[in-house]
Amino acid sequence: MNCIIIEDEIPAQRILLNYISKIPEVHLIEVFQSALDANNTIANTDIDCIFLDINLPDISGLQFIKTISNSPAIIMTTAYPEHAVESFELENICDYLIKPFSFERFLKAVNKCKKGINNSLSSTLKGETSSNDFFLNIDKTLHKVSLRDILYISSDKNYVTIFTKTNKLTYLDSLKNWILKLPREKFIQIHKSHIINCSEVEKISGNLVFINGQKVPIGRSYKKNLLNITTL
Repeated sequence: MNCIIIEDEIPAQRILLNYISKIPEVHLIEVFQSALDANNTIANTDIDCIFLDINLPDISGLQFIKTISNSPAIIMTTAYPEHAVESFELENICDYLIKPFSFERFLKAVNKCKKGINNSLSSTLKGETSSNDFFLNIDKTLHKVSLRDILYISSDKNYVTIFTKTNKLTYLDSLKNWILKLPREKFIQIHKSHIINCSEVEKISGNLVFINGQKVPIGRSYKKNLLNITTL
């Protein structure tokens, strides 16, 4: 789980850094002292969770959340419990930590956040059936998709595009949600921005996979695993 910290108090930063270091599956990307400094990273990096203080310079944490489109999960941190009711009314707030908080309470918030992330794709895929057909709700329209028809899936910032044999569907989501839910024996990630359907691969040439006449790039760190799976 990729996360960032937005906290202007150094002692509070140190506590969060210490707690995060004890959880191997939580990966800290960067620490910021103001929300405005973090804006570019949130927009251009695959962030799963933000540890966000409420009292910040320039713009408060609660005000900043309202400016983020397709916000990652948020764990609020503050010394002022009176803000809790207001914060929970905002979308994507998964927990509220009142300073000083223990590691046990911190771990509970992280686990709650991880559970929400893992369930996010399930809430998007509606009407799933035993035949691996499901519906994607995009712009208030339900689009039926079959797993067997997916050629590959690509991400671009906060959007995911699903390429099928007959269609191309783009909507707000993260590639990580799909990685968690797709059957691993059939789909494989070959790049930080691409997942492919192994059964649809026509050929592999250099750092490209050819699927249905289209070229999908292979990331250097993913190539060995791809070749192990697709070659005899």
